[in-house]
Amino acid sequence: MSSEQNEAKPSAHGAGHPRRSAGAALALGALGVVFGDIGTSPLYALQTVFSIDNGAVKPVPDDVYGVLSLVFWSILVVVSVKYVLFVMRADNDGEGGILALAALIRRQISDRKRLVAVATMLGVIGASLFFGDSVITPAISVLSAVEGIDVVAPSISGSILPIGAVILIVLFLAQRFGTHRVGRLFGPVMLLWFLALAVLGLPHIFERPGILRSLSPTYAAGFFFDHPYIAFIAMGAVVLSITGAEALYADMGHFGRPPIRRAWFAVVFPALILNYLGQGALILGEPGSVKNPFYLLVPSWAQIPMVVLATFATVIASQAVISGAFSVTRQAIRLGFLPHLTVRHTSKEESGQIYVPGVNWILMGAVLVLMATFGSSASLATAYGVAVTGTLLLTTALFLILAASVWHWPRWQLTLVAVVFGGVELIFFAANLTKVVHGGWLPLLLGGTAVTIMLVWQRGRRLITDRRTETEGKLSDFVDQLHENPPTRVPGTAVFPHPTKETVPLALRANVEFNGAVHEHVVIVSVIFESVPHVSRNDRLAVDSLSHADDGIVHLSVRFGFSDDADIPAALRDAFMLTSELETDLDSAFYFLSRVTIEPGPPGGMPTWQKRLFIGLAHNAASQAASFRLPVDRTVVMGTRIEL
Repeated sequence: MSSEQNEAKPSAHGAGHPRRSAGAALALGALGVVFGDIGTSPLYALQTVFSIDNGAVKPVPDDVYGVLSLVFWSILVVVSVKYVLFVMRADNDGEGGILALAALIRRQISDRKRLVAVATMLGVIGASLFFGDSVITPAISVLSAVEGIDVVAPSISGSILPIGAVILIVLFLAQRFGTHRVGRLFGPVMLLWFLALAVLGLPHIFERPGILRSLSPTYAAGFFFDHPYIAFIAMGAVVLSITGAEALYADMGHFGRPPIRRAWFAVVFPALILNYLGQGALILGEPGSVKNPFYLLVPSWAQIPMVVLATFATVIASQAVISGAFSVTRQAIRLGFLPHLTVRHTSKEESGQIYVPGVNWILMGAVLVLMATFGSSASLATAYGVAVTGTLLLTTALFLILAASVWHWPRWQLTLVAVVFGGVELIFFAANLTKVVHGGWLPLLLGGTAVTIMLVWQRGRRLITDRRTETEGKLSDFVDQLHENPPTRVPGTAVFPHPTKETVPLALRANVEFNGAVHEHVVIVSVIFESVPHVSRNDRLAVDSLSHADDGIVHLSVRFGFSDDADIPAALRDAFMLTSELETDLDSAFYFLSRVTIEPGPPGGMPTWQKRLFIGLAHNAASQAASFRLPVDRTVVMGTRIEL
């Protein structure tokens, strides 16, 4: 989907109304998926600001106006201007997210190797930090909602942690069934949530209209000038108001740019600002409300329903992050940064509805350990922010690379973007570095672990590919030898998934050398993952009869995007309909996989610890049969050993 296709166009002959209806439906859907994280930030953002350093930020007019000004201008500059108006223009075939942005740069400037390497590294680090964020977001969001019990019924506040844990366990257990059945409810629930945010804030704004003065940037500047250290530390908590900004970009492929923009400016942005202003007005009138300004906005008769609604909203926010982790994992696999993992499709209609069991259980375990360790949303807030601000900075850096190298922006524009966006985000990042010793080390540890795994896997995969190439030999020479010394041809069709057209599948070579036979029809299938989200069916297939057109041996290249379903049997059916060169009976075809067992070899190539890590990852990789949707009863695995 191109940028132009994403934009809504007016239609003639009265067709505008259906398009507006479709746009409204997409905008409603975006509310339920895209804005869950940033939409639940009012639950804990201001509460965290006024609790830092044992109450260093005071509930007095100068501090309240200064903090609200920082919140408003952070949301305006980082989310509204940077992401919604600028970064979302950088779509990779309609898809967004930091890995998709890095892949777009790699594709557009593939001849500039050093810059491609830098962009790739930034994308990998950003994706790794996203995994750290995926652990913290469900824990802090759900806990902050359930902590409303402490306001409604303080006598049972000891049940907050168990209730939060049960909610998240149920959420993770439900992932295997997919979210498409309940997804229709997400939009209306989040619309109700945002309306509630606005309605809760308005009465307090009317009571103290002077709070609107905090929208002036002079109060943010004055706060920094009068209390530079306190304002700097406060920025580490103010960033909580923009967590989830990356989701606007990452989920662009699901809804397109216009629906996300409409939902943001028409609903989300005004609702968030009204609620933050309402909380500020409440704090000015009742300084003791800093202990939980969100729930104390709520009238006593509505507090229990609000706890329930907030819990639903935070579950939706958590679901969006978990689904995002699944999507990023699949992108990383397709781009060669992770081994094949089991990926299950939970919807027949939507290819994006996937479930990755391994990632799901790792996330669940990490989230539960995190909740048990930190115990409250206030404590978790000390660990939150490093991953978020790191991702913001990395996205800005990649955007600048794209703008300079592909869009050829003038230097003054690049400098302005770098100073405004990069400067704000650098302050956020520096402020959050002060949290490292108090829990901020956690996302850095998780991100560092993910970076290590991804880079070691990519390096080891390249070395193994080189060793395999030496062992397999040239395919053209092998086919010529078959013509010079024809083996026995047996009836049937044999399909050999193989990464390249240049070398011989090990299973095919073994079949000839040990059995002295070749099937009547041989199809060598090479799956190629492109640095784009989707490849159309018309551009997906290429059939090559190799050097001899009449020998029954053909090569099929199948190109998939990193968000496509890599289904080889389906690709063979498409190829059968498109070309006469593929004369096969697909319903009885057998699939022969070449399985390589990797063993540690002599010193060299990679350090020993990296070899052990790579071998461990390879041993736990998902079967190619499952990854490529091969029929289990007609798949044969033939193995060999290669030293790393």
